[in-house]
Amino acid sequence: MTSSRIRKLALVAAGISIQSSCVIPNDTSSIAKVDATTAAARKEMIGLSEADVRMCAGFPTATADVGASGRIWTYQRTVQRGNLSIAMPTMAVGAIPAVGGSVNVAPGGYCNTQIRMLNGHVAEVAYAGDNNLPNSRDALCVSTVDACVAYARQRNRRATAVSR
Repeated sequence: MTSSRIRKLALVAAGISIQSSCVIPNDTSSIAKVDATTAAARKEMIGLSEADVRMCAGFPTATADVGASGRIWTYQRTVQRGNLSIAMPTMAVGAIPAVGGSVNVAPGGYCNTQIRMLNGHVAEVAYAGDNNLPNSRDALCVSTVDACVAYARQRNRRATAVSR
């Protein structure tokens, strides 16, 4: 093998090594933005009645009485995301160390959407769980609240039109 071919292989191996070291961190909360729909739900769902929430999100998976602080409704969603696993073969060229590895993208996750009801109306919306995507926080919770955000917006438009 000529020295120019060895140099080219060394450059390719170095490039593969650099790319394989680019891994998405487990906690993306410091670099990812909050999902727009879940952020809107924290504001726009406030004031919806229990009946409204049942209409737009369905019946809660679990409920807890928290005394004077009301009741907490929990909607549990498990999301099976398609796994993508990329494996690169290990290769060594002469004195160049072995290069290779694998990357696993988008494992499954879950979201617990918690809605605090006070006097029969939404007082607070919060999210818990492994619910982030690489570029978006709370993104796996969208399926629980998206219909409620649309419902609240439609309700507010009707209320605005009636008051005019």
